[in-house]
Amino acid sequence: MHITLVDDSIPFDGYTASSRPLGGAEKGFAALAGALARRGHTVSVFNRCRWSMYIEGAQWETFEAKKPLLTDMVIALRKPELLSFVRQAKRRVLWHTGPGRMLAKKSTRAILADLQPTILLCSQTQAQDWRADGLKVALLPPALKSDFLTSFDEPPPMETPVAIVTTHPAHGLFWLVDLWVEKIRPLAPGAELHIHSMSLAKMAEGGGVEPGLEDLSAKILAAQGDGVRVLRPQGDALMAASYRQAAVHLYPGHPDDGTAFTLMESQACGIPAVLRPLGAAPERVVNGSSAYVAPDDDAFANLTALLLNNAETRANLGAEAKALYQGRTWDAAAEKLEGLLA
Repeated sequence: MHITLVDDSIPFDGYTASSRPLGGAEKGFAALAGALARRGHTVSVFNRCRWSMYIEGAQWETFEAKKPLLTDMVIALRKPELLSFVRQAKRRVLWHTGPGRMLAKKSTRAILADLQPTILLCSQTQAQDWRADGLKVALLPPALKSDFLTSFDEPPPMETPVAIVTTHPAHGLFWLVDLWVEKIRPLAPGAELHIHSMSLAKMAEGGGVEPGLEDLSAKILAAQGDGVRVLRPQGDALMAASYRQAAVHLYPGHPDDGTAFTLMESQACGIPAVLRPLGAAPERVVNGSSAYVAPDDDAFANLTALLLNNAETRANLGAEAKALYQGRTWDAAAEKLEGLLA
């Protein structure tokens, strides 16, 4: 089968995630291309990559390159307008990673009604605020790259317990820093909170502050005495190492987060989590087994302190988290996708 994947967002390719941080949707797009090629399909990828290249069996082309005249299947990432990228396509798939309600826009509805694609969702949460109205819908939970699935020897005991957070600044980070200072740090006095955020890293390194982040940046600077640190996110291998050196992943969550990509990555690395019951985050864990879904602020603080202070508890939850994601490779996801779209 000839499969065409198309994205019109940022410049990246199948090697990018190894060298620098990349969004979960982009990483999945790149990984799925290679996985489909390994299953014997002829795969063409069109996006904002800088030049034509052959990666993991898939042919990557710049967005302006000559389009194929026809394809058996076109998979468009996020943008419904990309469904018509190839004029003659036997099958069209919209891989949707945002809130379900985005599919209910009038302009989007018109495109979907005209082209009748299969809507490929990442979580059940995305389907809660949107009606398919006759369109075929399939659920493909994202998979993981080998960096997060590889087993390593147990890390040495932690001298300083670290809570790691990867959330977008607008997705509860202000709330979390307050909770850390007021309730969590007093229960775990030696612990540190490591915030991995590209938008905040410039501030932490002495540069300017991005517009809209002034109040949050000031709060983080004031919290340095309470063990709050800001770090630059890294490529997959280094990010996986950061997860494995942490005691717990704190995930505030957001109602519009329909993917929770980084929560999956940390779980696969064997790191327990504490999260709020928002968006897709609860779908990525087993509450009480691989993570704790906290119903309120006090529970969030107490459960975080438990994992920071108790090595046995975090080891037990970490083992369950790692087991939960064993086998969740993109090769397995590609095989499942074939079944979903058959």
